[in-house]
Parts: sequence; C-alpha cells; structure tokens
Amino acid sequence: MSHSVPGPTPARRSVLRGSLAASAALAVGGGVVGGGVVGSSAPALALSGRPRAAWGVQTGDVTASSGLVWVRSDRPARMIVETSASESFRRAHRHHGPLLGPGSDFTGTTALRGLPAGEQIHYRVTLADPADPRRTGEPVVGTFRTAPALRRDGVRFLWSGDIAGQGWGINPDVGGFRAFEEMRRLNPDFFLCSGDTVYADGPLQPSVTLPDGRVWRNLMTPEKAKVAETLAEYRGQFRYNLLDHNVRAFNAQVPSIVQWDDHEVRNNWYPGQILEDARYTEKNVDVLAARASRAFAEYFPVSTLHARGDGLATKGRMHRVVRYGPLLDVFVLDMRSYRNANSPGRQADDTDGILGAEQLAWLKRELSRSRAVWKVLAADMPLGLVVPDGATNIEAIAQGDPGAPLGRELQIAELLRFVKHRRITGTLWLTADVHYTSAQHYAPERAAFQDFAPFWEFVSGPLAAGGFPANALDATFGPERVFVRAPERANVSPMESPQYFGEVDIDGGSGELTVRLRAEGGTVLFSKVLQPGRVGQ
Repeated sequence: MSHSVPGPTPARRSVLRGSLAASAALAVGGGVVGGGVVGSSAPALALSGRPRAAWGVQTGDVTASSGLVWVRSDRPARMIVETSASESFRRAHRHHGPLLGPGSDFTGTTALRGLPAGEQIHYRVTLADPADPRRTGEPVVGTFRTAPALRRDGVRFLWSGDIAGQGWGINPDVGGFRAFEEMRRLNPDFFLCSGDTVYADGPLQPSVTLPDGRVWRNLMTPEKAKVAETLAEYRGQFRYNLLDHNVRAFNAQVPSIVQWDDHEVRNNWYPGQILEDARYTEKNVDVLAARASRAFAEYFPVSTLHARGDGLATKGRMHRVVRYGPLLDVFVLDMRSYRNANSPGRQADDTDGILGAEQLAWLKRELSRSRAVWKVLAADMPLGLVVPDGATNIEAIAQGDPGAPLGRELQIAELLRFVKHRRITGTLWLTADVHYTSAQHYAPERAAFQDFAPFWEFVSGPLAAGGFPANALDATFGPERVFVRAPERANVSPMESPQYFGEVDIDGGSGELTVRLRAEGGTVLFSKVLQPGRVGQ
C-alpha cells in the first residue's frame, strides 16, 4: 500500500537551493570523492577571504514560540541569525549569536525566542569576521514550522535512527544517504532521531565486497578510519554525516529532536565500564563518554545542552520534554547515562534500572503535568525485545525470562503502573536501535505483570546502517508482534535491504493518531490508527 504525499512547498525549494549552494563548498580540507579520503575537517585559522558555513544549518527542539539554530564556520566568526515570515526577509528580526572558535570546534547554536505559533519561519545565518564585522560570508538559509497553538492544526513527524553503522558509510555510487531525501519530501513538522546518530566505534573501510559480488564504496575521512577516543576524533564522527548532501538539505528544511544511545560513545557502554578492547588506548568509558557528549552538544541543537542561551555547550542532560502544541508532548528519554552495569538482569531489587531514579521521578512528574492529547515516549531502546550483550548479559530491558519483572524490568513496571493509576492516556512508545521495523502491542491479559494499561510500541530503523534479524520477545509485559519486517541474516547492507523510518500523523479535528512504518523507496509497510483518550486499543 502506498500513499501520495506532498512535496516541498515552492518556498522550501528555494530555501534548499540556497542551502545546497552554500554547502557545495564542501571541498573543505580536501575533495569529496567517492571511495577516497576527505582530509581533516578542522578549520585552518589562517584563511583568506570571508567565513563560510559549508556544513549547512540545522534547527532543533522547536516549540510554539522557540527553537535553536546551529551552524559551523570554517574559521573564527560571529554567528548572526535573521528570521522572517517571508523568503524575502522583509521585516527580518536579528538574533545575535555566539563567537565561534576552536573551543567549540567552530560550531555555535543560537536560541530563537518569541516566535509566532504555527507559522513557517524563514531564517538565514551569516558569519562575520570578528576583526571586521563588515566582512561577512554568504548567508545560509533554512526554514521550519513552529508548533501549533490550536488543536485544530494537526501534527506530522517522522522518526528513525542508526546512521552510518556496521561499516556502511556515505556511498556516492548510490546517492549517499537517500532515505534523508525521501523524508525531506514528506515535509514533516519535525524529525525525531532515536539515537545512534553516529557510530564512533565502527571504523569504515574504503570498500566492502557484498555477497553478490557488488562493491560498496565508502567516503572516507581520517576520523572514520579508527574508533573515536579523543575529543577531536569524536568531533570528526559528527562532522562525517554532514558531508552527505541529503543530510544537509534535510537539516535545512526539517527541525530535529535528537537523543543519543550507545554508538555515540561505544557499543553497549554503561557508566563506570572499563573496556577490554585492544582497539582502545583509553579504557575508561566515563572519559570517552565525557568527550563524546561534548562533541554531541557541539554538533546538535539540543535545548538542555544549550540552556545558557549563549551558544556554548553546558553540562546539561539529554532527557527533556519538548511540548509541541496541544496535541503532542515528546518525552525524550536517556537510557544510557544513568543505567546500571549490563548484567543477566535477574535482580529482585533494582533502583537504578535503565533510567536512574532521578530520571524516573522526572518522567512521572512531567507525564502527570502533561495536558497534551498524545504523549510520545521517545526511547533509545525497546521495552519487550531481548537485546543481548554477549553470551549472558542484557543490553536493553527485557532479559528473556517471561515471568515477573526482574532487573531493569522492575523500573518499567513501576512506570507502567504509575501511568495506569494516574489515568494518563495517550502514551505511545517509539524507538529504533535494533535495525529493523516492527509494531508491538502490550496487553496485561498476555503478561506476567498485569498492573498496567495496554499500549503500543513501534520500532523503525536503520536510517543508514546494516539491517539485522528480529529480536526475540519477552512475555513479562505481554507483547504481541503485530508486524515485523527484518532481514534474515545479520548486517545486511543498504544495497541489499531497504532502510526504514516511521511516520506519525495526528489529525487536528478528531485527534486520531496514525502510525505508518515506511521502507526506503516509498512503500508503507504497516499502518495503525489510534484513538485519543482510549486504553486497550
């Protein structure tokens, strides 16, 4: 079954032309040649000419009245953002941003406040020479919609995750990360990136021969040739995806809500872990995570990481709630920073769990306060799918024992019980992580733990990575796999299996929420309509 969808509006087409013209300058540090090596992307400080924003622009954590705009310069520069209701930038409002320098890898984020609700916002970013503000670079333009103030205005967004993983990077032979272009053409209000935004622990090779004899060629950079350990190497991981023209065009048109999972640091990491991995000279994961989180904050516009409003990344938290009008609140969870050590998951008492006690208390409080019709719990890991870590340990929540909750399941049981007894309706779980797409319905009549209201969990990914077979289900919370599409073998390349992303469409009149699981190429694989305010659906 397929659906015709609107393409970008004429205004957005011209926005993208401006963005692509600016980002075409990505001969930064070397030529972008398929299968070749792009030189170091660190800006040289002694450059002639004017500052350039060759890495494009992006926006994040947009609400009805605010948003964050991101840019990277090729040298020290002052960031200036102008916003307007029209492409002509008549009556533009100027927002003075930070000074971009080596301390932030020449990246910067500017907070926009006082925006009109439910409107298309056009913006342009100009970089000025700090020594001579009259010397400015070519403006880079973008656009986004603010969240609606009225319920009658519906909401449509996409979600997925898992980008440049398992050895599959930017392949110019197939047009790069093509799924981003498909998502751009759907013209969503925003994109929820469900983690594994980069694979800092997954070095690329210049070429990989596939089982059928075809050759996959990767665009290479020095940072992608080894596991990331230093701050500079982690920064290079996040820069890599911006080499793709599809990603830059998408970022200029669609704001994002971004969370992280494990591969931003290292596969299956947890706080306090000491590595037994010969590829790493730095064995302390806490040191690696601190470097990775700093690079993450520099390369993504995330509200909790830029709370000071001066564009400098502060020591913030990943978990947050983004309120997107009366129809939707997005609760962005961090199942990585507060978890206990991976184990077989059979503990009868587990206060830390996967969220940590503080984050769980925050989530309960914010869910109770929410007046939105729908409450999306953006999880970076699935609930009832068994995700192993080695032969005996568990990486996610479910540990394969179908009985009463144990280990990290105890914390989820506490949350589900809270949602039921507080009569919180409209909860919906979205995730990626496992590199296939599926729909699970959870119901107490099928479960060992029964003190909860039925709910749905939808999985969609990868976006630009290897595909994997479906994981086993754990019956503790009574999941039923209503739909699944997954490869039959591990690490199937994007040439052999489509990439996946999901779509959520909330109707402004009825409040109905429709979830569509999509495959690269335009096919809608599965669709489910949920009614507002109901349980047991």
